[in-house]
Amino acid sequence: MKFINGITILLVYQLIGEISVRYMQLPIPGPVLGMILLFLSLMFTKKVNTSLDTATTTLLSHFSLLFVPAGVGIMVHFERIENEWLPISVALLLSTLLTLICTAAIMWLVNCVFSKSGEGNA
Repeated sequence: MKFINGITILLVYQLIGEISVRYMQLPIPGPVLGMILLFLSLMFTKKVNTSLDTATTTLLSHFSLLFVPAGVGIMVHFERIENEWLPISVALLLSTLLTLICTAAIMWLVNCVFSKSGEGNA
């Protein structure tokens, strides 16, 4: 029963996100807004409901199943990927490089902020 309650909580947040996006005409997916709202509510309450914990743990244990549709899509569209391999490769390389640069910059900024704030306490 805890799993069903946890899934219900996740789906309610997704529904709230979807309704909010459609009502306010936001340019982000509804499930993403729902995930942000769930994150914020967990940050404010500072505790996780046991049913939500059960549902998310169960879902994460079966996370590899989510890659099956992507694998099937690659097999179905293999000819298109073969024809457009260069733009796909460039997009993958550039997005990976951009992600690494942004992550490094954020880590550097966070490190600078926390190292400066810790100097007065020592």
